[in-house]
Amino acid sequence: MPTLKVLSAGAVQSMVEALGREFERASGIKLDLIINTAGSLRDRVAAGEQADLVVLSQSAIAALDKDGRFLPGSVTDLGRTVTGVAVREGAPAPDISTPEAFKQALLKAKSVAYTDPKAGGSGGIMFAALLGKLGIAEAVNKKAVLGKRGAEVAASIADGRAEIGTTFISEVLPVKGAKVIGPLPGELHNANTYTAAIPATSALQAEAKDLLRALTDPATRERWTAAGLEPAFG
Repeated sequence: MPTLKVLSAGAVQSMVEALGREFERASGIKLDLIINTAGSLRDRVAAGEQADLVVLSQSAIAALDKDGRFLPGSVTDLGRTVTGVAVREGAPAPDISTPEAFKQALLKAKSVAYTDPKAGGSGGIMFAALLGKLGIAEAVNKKAVLGKRGAEVAASIADGRAEIGTTFISEVLPVKGAKVIGPLPGELHNANTYTAAIPATSALQAEAKDLLRALTDPATRERWTAAGLEPAFG
């Protein structure tokens, strides 16, 4: 049986893994699933790395497709997630009801976790810009606990290395011990859509189409929602 190589951003990892395992059992086709930040995977695809299905942020897929890298008609939005604020399960939840309250919560916290923007994660790049906008970048960066991916951010909160943190809600929910206390408030609200596409160079396009159909089966919509991802398909 063939093996499909799948490059996927971490924000949709839980659903790509879960539905991918079911696809493997039903089809007999194996998946070589590589999870990393959207930015790092975008760069790998741009450099010519071969894959059979690519799942990145909507903007990254659009940028890559300017060169006609993807099979026409294969670009498909999977789900949308929002950036949330998390604390350790059982810890008191700070007030994050307004941008100013959230700013004060970050300043009062002993440690703040987020994705290292240098790792290429969409959430980390956004949050670094947000800290600059709030005028607290220097203060927060002194006590930052950086993760390479959102899953590492959530883990650092769960194990107590960070008092508060921010990443996509879909990356916090699978991590036991970390609790989402809400989305970024007011005008700080941030959402990102994740999109799949089949590279035109894939030698397994028919199999990749089958996997894409499995990921966007309408019967899975409730599961996407439960994973913190608003499904973008019918």
